[in-house]
Amino acid sequence: MATGVTSATDWTKDMVSEMNQEKPLARARLTTPRAAAIAGIAFSLLLIASLALIRLSVPEDPQDAGDWLLDGWRSVSLALNLLPFAGIAFLWFIGVVRDRLGEHEDRFFATVFLGSGLLFLAMLFASAAVAGGLMRMYGATPSMLIESGMYAFGRTVTYEIMNVYTMKMAGVFMISTCTLSLRTGIIPRWMALLGLALALFLLFSLGHFYWAPLVFPLWILLISMHILLANLKPSQGDDANAIPED
Repeated sequence: MATGVTSATDWTKDMVSEMNQEKPLARARLTTPRAAAIAGIAFSLLLIASLALIRLSVPEDPQDAGDWLLDGWRSVSLALNLLPFAGIAFLWFIGVVRDRLGEHEDRFFATVFLGSGLLFLAMLFASAAVAGGLMRMYGATPSMLIESGMYAFGRTVTYEIMNVYTMKMAGVFMISTCTLSLRTGIIPRWMALLGLALALFLLFSLGHFYWAPLVFPLWILLISMHILLANLKPSQGDDANAIPED
């Protein structure tokens, strides 16, 4: 009889121990999407600020003579310094989308989603590096940058990478994200359809609308806000309601 009571007591202790271990894991699963959604918001705001500073300082024509450098190079330098932080936040955003997909992740579209996101980030950094090099050269030897032809070359390369390749990958990223969303329902259907329309606009309007690249961070901001609000809803009740236990 005593042996049976001891076994029952040990079993109860084991169950309590397992439940206590599961609570931090459940809290982590609930907290991670919130933190990553905040990262998506941070990415959007940083990229919007960076693109706005650049477009307010740099003329639309990639063949300009560089007259804007005298007054605008400091603003552009500030914008370029924001981009690495935006890139870090974007990686976290990719994480939240994959987290919400979970076991429903489609391998084909998930590969396109991840690949286009990483290519977008790589080319964003590449164009920023070229532009940053031009800003440093101008700060050291302004006249040499213009006279040597380095400005014209660097300006054209930056324009092509950013507007032709980087934003095309952003459009592909939006299409894959929206397709996954329509299959899994991680975001509302209207938001996914809006994303598809904006992605097509992004793919075919670059070069015609100077401010078109802002479409991408604005859409990321929209879905990040939705993910954040969706994950805040369980926290309105008690912990017992917020963290379901088996």
